[in-house]
Amino acid sequence: MKIAVDAMGGDHAPREIVRGAVESARSNGLSLILVGQEERIRAELRQVDVSGADIEVLHASEVVEMCEIPAIALRKKRDSSIRVGLRLVADGKASSFVSAGNSGAVMAGGFLILKKIHGVDRPAIAATIPTPHGPVVLVDAGANVESKPAHLLQFGYMGEAYSRTILGIPRPRVGVVSIGEEESKGTDLTRDTCDLFRRTGLNFVGNVEGRDFFAGKADVFVCDGFVGNVAIKTMEGMATALGQFLKEEIAKSLMAKVGALLAERALRSVKDRLDYEEYGGAPLLGVRGGVFICHGSSSERAIKNGIRAAGSLARCGVDVEIARSIAARGHAAAVAAAK
Repeated sequence: MKIAVDAMGGDHAPREIVRGAVESARSNGLSLILVGQEERIRAELRQVDVSGADIEVLHASEVVEMCEIPAIALRKKRDSSIRVGLRLVADGKASSFVSAGNSGAVMAGGFLILKKIHGVDRPAIAATIPTPHGPVVLVDAGANVESKPAHLLQFGYMGEAYSRTILGIPRPRVGVVSIGEEESKGTDLTRDTCDLFRRTGLNFVGNVEGRDFFAGKADVFVCDGFVGNVAIKTMEGMATALGQFLKEEIAKSLMAKVGALLAERALRSVKDRLDYEEYGGAPLLGVRGGVFICHGSSSERAIKNGIRAAGSLARCGVDVEIARSIAARGHAAAVAAAK
């Protein structure tokens, strides 16, 4: 099982990407293909210990920059690291593709090159969120700003399959993100989506609110990409702010500093649980093959964990399970899409 890695994607490429890839190959036993400008990649490889790492380099002369318009860049830069990496998956030479580069280009390339799973109209990003009750999945986290009820239903199928296969939850509870638990609350989109979910065999728990992410009321939270992205960014900002508040309070007195020293192990454990780098990024669900999107500012550690997660996508056959789930339960989605 080989994983293609976009060595040119991200704010700190290729240095952090190459170092993270080497660490992942050595610690997780994965076979990797680093895609990008060969001379720059090999220069970074010479700076680290690659013993025991199964890594090959595939030259791609062009790079899609963060500021470029995805569709135009993909069309013009046919030898970009993103396009070449995705082509490896499409041709069966790699099982998954990992990139911290232009996320719009990665998504667009996934649609165009890998194609969608049969029964999926809109691939979606699934973000894993740590909570006191265990990790939960938010889908969509930003791929689709505008969606219809049939699309959200498909997001639910995909998130449920991901939760079962990757998080190991036997029968995930699925909820639709809204502004209240009552059936009458929300918008036409959320109410119509709930009506569709009630016709399926999924373990549907109805409307869930923003506070329910951390209350253990659902395992899969379904929403359109606009709501999902705002929710994720708000959580990231709040986690950063809480850490800053804590540092400020500890610095105010000697007693607080002593307490922090005594609680150092617990504080570090909490920090690790809240750190997005622990998960590495988020998968693009609904395409044929594994695609894992990392944060643009990803460090070596985030890339290492992202590649590990991409390996799990392939090993567990998430795309196959999504296709099976939609084929088995997708009658309601087909009916809704026809409306």
